[in-house]
Amino acid sequence: MTTAPKVTPAPVVVLLVGPEAAGLAPRLEVSGYRPLEQEPGDELPAAVILSPGSEQRIPELRRRLGARPLLLGITSDSVESRSHCLEWGADDFWLPSLGTSDLLTRLRLHLGLAQRQAPTPVSTLMKLADLRIDPVACQGWRGQRQLSLTAREYQLLLLLLRHRGAVLSRERILEEIWADQGGGASNVIEVYVRYLRQKLEQGGESRLIHTVRGQGYCLSDGRPPTGPLP
Repeated sequence: MTTAPKVTPAPVVVLLVGPEAAGLAPRLEVSGYRPLEQEPGDELPAAVILSPGSEQRIPELRRRLGARPLLLGITSDSVESRSHCLEWGADDFWLPSLGTSDLLTRLRLHLGLAQRQAPTPVSTLMKLADLRIDPVACQGWRGQRQLSLTAREYQLLLLLLRHRGAVLSRERILEEIWADQGGGASNVIEVYVRYLRQKLEQGGESRLIHTVRGQGYCLSDGRPPTGPLP
């Protein structure tokens, strides 16, 4: 009996920006990734690792790559550095002084989250009012304005859009979006809902994400229902 040949999965492409990130290439290769220092023209990287001081590249990368994970290097593990990282729109940080083990763990978590949340590719956009999400390209628009979303913001918006018109409880959202953090911090949902509202309503558009007091959140073009999703 002939045994079918074993198919080896293609390495995950990771874009490296800046000298500190480029120095990670040998370790990433050993860990099964395909590191690139220049963005390929024929495929999109699954994630981007940026050197400290490269935060100015984040808006441009968001516009071109959508909600793929962006990990920004920081020089010190302080509240100020972490806040700076998130304010620029990175999904997470990494510390060059800690070596590569912590970075690889963070990278696996973000890629695993994206894989769990990724929908089956479809040829049509997901829509609500003037909000459009392309689940294949991981990009979104409000009217003609492209949304600059982090990977976690994108996953939260996509979850709400899949269940548009229904109320999602805090517990359900934590389980779906922050399972990799053991349920997440108590106020993490409020923080990310605030970020999303700021981006969705940046041009003065009407509110789409509604808070249903004591029950959860709902994406709706109008008054939300009063009952949570079963």
